[in-house]
Amino acid sequence: MVNKKDLYKWCCVKADDLMNHPDLKTPFRMVDSSEQMGELMAREFVDDIKLANSEGREYRAIVPCGPKSWYAPYTRMINEEKVMLKNVTIFHMDECLDWEGKELAKNDPYNFKTFMEKYFYAGIDKDLEVPIQNRYFLNPGTMEEIRAKIWEAPIDITLGGWGQDGHIAYNQTRRHPFSHITIDELRNASIRIQDNNLDTVIALGQRSFGAAYQFVPPMSVTLGVKECLSAKKIRVFSDTGSWKQTALRVALFSDIDVEYPLTLLQEHEDAIITATYDTAAHPISESPDWEFKGINI
Repeated sequence: MVNKKDLYKWCCVKADDLMNHPDLKTPFRMVDSSEQMGELMAREFVDDIKLANSEGREYRAIVPCGPKSWYAPYTRMINEEKVMLKNVTIFHMDECLDWEGKELAKNDPYNFKTFMEKYFYAGIDKDLEVPIQNRYFLNPGTMEEIRAKIWEAPIDITLGGWGQDGHIAYNQTRRHPFSHITIDELRNASIRIQDNNLDTVIALGQRSFGAAYQFVPPMSVTLGVKECLSAKKIRVFSDTGSWKQTALRVALFSDIDVEYPLTLLQEHEDAIITATYDTAAHPISESPDWEFKGINI
């Protein structure tokens, strides 16, 4: 687990000093706002698709449900620039499940398929859209089909965000007192159904439901780290501020650690982390008078 003295040192770094810090383990970009981040995320994705089209090849992407700021710019760019998506295949990163491992109600705010159909697909002109048969949504019944399909050919890009503990998709380290995993097990984790960690449930409850954790889906089905990190390039983004700040610092400065899956990005040859200024800031870096017994350096 991450050493608290090291964590304190990483959290002391000012946001403005992060991008060019000599100790970065993974390349980092900082943007001013959610709007700027959404434009950047969409632009990179659209340009990648346009390049594949110009080369006459299929384009295969792992796409998350969030961050949310890129959907409108993506739709605008595709429609205005007439970018054909017929050779694009989309693997959706994860899906939430109820306590029995079943799919959620259609209009549950954590039903990722419903959200993506509305915000990622619905606004695209019909003559440009991703074919229905090229849209792969995870659920308990599609796991093996999607696993086989992913490994048929290389993935061009994994887009994503990260959780409060640095999870990619729903790839959390296990916090069960009688069941732990090693970094190698996490690194090789594949598509699966899992219980969500309690801290994830609490964080999502605070974010979405005024701390009413009772409405947060307790289970999920997710692509594994193995699938997500298999892509030729990985781009992760966050504009959600305080609950991502510490995980970002760990990802940027820590050695690989099973507690924070995002640290595995440092093993990838083409991975970049992007965050807004509010997400890159940290209260410890802004409070030099704070004192923690046995920690301050």
